[in-house]
Amino acid sequence: MNNNVIELNEANFDREVLNATQPVLVEFWAGWSDPCKAMAPMLESVAEDDAVPVKVARVNVEHHEKLTEQYGVRAVPTLLIFNQGGLQDQIVGRTTEQAVRERLERLK
Repeated sequence: MNNNVIELNEANFDREVLNATQPVLVEFWAGWSDPCKAMAPMLESVAEDDAVPVKVARVNVEHHEKLTEQYGVRAVPTLLIFNQGGLQDQIVGRTTEQAVRERLERLK
């Protein structure tokens, strides 16, 4: 992942996600998951697109079990979309960039 995608943990989750001023797309992922690996370029593309006002971040489910349990993540990849500190939407499983962008558009 590039510098536009933030790695989340218990220490920075509230600051980076719940207190964010723009929408935040959070991927819960695992290094052994081929679908997660396949979605990495799509997440980077969304993160780099200045036309999409969203912060992109990731949580490694193997290293941050507390966050994984807190948000009820049972499968990877799981994408959670937060806005103004609240969970607004979720996508479970592999998805397309177009589907993610459509979900983010709904927040406008």
